[in-house]
Amino acid sequence: MPLESAVQQPAAVAPAPATRTQARERAARNRRFTVYAVRVLVLAAFLGLWESCARSGVIDPFNFSQPSRIWDQIWMWITHGTAQGSLGEQVAYTLYEALTGWVIGVTAGVLLGIALGRVRFLADVLGPYIKVLNAIPRIVLAPIFLIWFGLGPASKVASAVVLVFFPVFFNAFQGAREVDRNLVANARILGANNRKVTLQVVIPAATTWIFTSLHVSFGFALIGAIVGEYIGATKGLGLMVAAAQGTFNAAGVYAAMTILAVVALLTEGVLTFAEKRLFRWKPADAGDGR
Repeated sequence: MPLESAVQQPAAVAPAPATRTQARERAARNRRFTVYAVRVLVLAAFLGLWESCARSGVIDPFNFSQPSRIWDQIWMWITHGTAQGSLGEQVAYTLYEALTGWVIGVTAGVLLGIALGRVRFLADVLGPYIKVLNAIPRIVLAPIFLIWFGLGPASKVASAVVLVFFPVFFNAFQGAREVDRNLVANARILGANNRKVTLQVVIPAATTWIFTSLHVSFGFALIGAIVGEYIGATKGLGLMVAAAQGTFNAAGVYAAMTILAVVALLTEGVLTFAEKRLFRWKPADAGDGR
């Protein structure tokens, strides 16, 4: 039988299908894009409805203002400054007070929370006092701090500290209490003393709890600084709100609130970025679309 002279051509290699990881990454990117797009649409719809209601007289623009007037107010502050000075100076002043109070409050809350979480005797002794202090409406302390420390930044820092301390403290305390006992036992078997157990086991295990409180606590720090400035100050966003309210300038009130919201969102973004960098080992949540 004669040999076949035809030579079979190699079959075309089909492109390799996308791996599951690539598919998940693509789905996560699509979901993030969809979320951001919907967020923008919701904000645009809200601002458009607000503007149209104000222009048509459905709501009183004198009391409720409107987005166009708010933007004009912000632009005027950017280009011509405020009655208290440049807009950047006011933002920097408020941010300095909030950051200083936040750092002090976080430091005190973490240290005391870890200490009471590790030493039950301290928790039994100081626990009732902390609960009583936590029950006091801390905003009402701002006038007292104003009397004690004057119109300068110290009174606003104190207001921020008392608002930041308690959420950080309770999270640090709970994080120290929730440490896996097996980890502590294994560390002691390996010869770790109390100090090493605290530094190398308890604090790393409580870090997730602490970071959870940081997102909320910085907002509280801003609230403390703004309330203190609103009651009495020489500069800052809170003073701008008070001045706008005193002149029945609704656009000025909303403009200062908008600037404050932007500052809070930027700070939240920085904290989220730092948390992701520190906790890259954590698995993604099941519901995040990744």
